[in-house]
Amino acid sequence: MSDEKLIGKITHYYNVIGVGIIELSDKLKKGDTVHIKGKNSDFEQPVESIQIEHDKIDEAKKGDVVGLKVKQKVKEGDEVYLSNK
Repeated sequence: MSDEKLIGKITHYYNVIGVGIIELSDKLKKGDTVHIKGKNSDFEQPVESIQIEHDKIDEAKKGDVVGLKVKQKVKEGDEVYLSNK
């Protein structure tokens, strides 16, 4: 396993629009790569868009609750890691 850091957890998933809601325990910015792991999910993807209350932002901080477009279905409780690739 690469040197990954847990930065948050999925709290909700909007199936129709493919967006996962993440409660952050650390910062996240556009251009980062995240690794989402859970019972049925295990994938990496670049962060192309982050939103808070439908407003696009470039960087989020610890404690923020953000929406992230995800390429695969995620579930509540899935862990979000910052990948150092």
